[in-house]
Amino acid sequence: MTDTRADFLSTARSAADLLRDPAVAAAWSRPSALPEFSVAALAGHLAYQILVIPQLLTSPVPQEETVALLEHYSRVRWIGADLDDDINVRIRRGGQEISAEGHAALVARVDLALGELDGSLVSATNRPVRISLWGPWSLALDDMLITRMMELAVHSDDLAVSVGMAAPTLPPGAVDTVIGLLARLAVRRHGPIDVLRALSRAERAPATIAAF
Repeated sequence: MTDTRADFLSTARSAADLLRDPAVAAAWSRPSALPEFSVAALAGHLAYQILVIPQLLTSPVPQEETVALLEHYSRVRWIGADLDDDINVRIRRGGQEISAEGHAALVARVDLALGELDGSLVSATNRPVRISLWGPWSLALDDMLITRMMELAVHSDDLAVSVGMAAPTLPPGAVDTVIGLLARLAVRRHGPIDVLRALSRAERAPATIAAF
């Protein structure tokens, strides 16, 4: 198994532990830290990052072009989109639908998916895979796992903050991968000098170097 796949599974298990926590169930119907997301919808969106992978592995190999990881982020419509843009509305609705059967059912689905992935990711080729919501392009499986790892890391923090918990500790390899991806996206958006200053010279840094 590649390091990327092992790190994805470790990050996914960390997210599953967070989803399983009684604090998430207790706050299920409350607003989350993200605008227009309930805790339930945010939990569903977090769970989706795990649940989608078994679906992708059993889907036919897509025929659309396969693009590189950073090119993918040049094409996605959610970066810079308004809160009420169609793509963000669809993302929120998807989280609500995934969590509609309740906390226990969502946790059971995630645990089942992780059990499948413990075996299927070992033998899977680095084949193209595609999430149809994005648009007409594909990613290599290992690049797809990097995108999901980033989503798991960011939204685990969102969910933990939403229910008053400490953010989960990420596996070291996942930290390197996720921070590396976010840094590259921030450099592309703001330029290398602003990112360099934000990391080393706070007095000259811009107000933000958000990656998206």
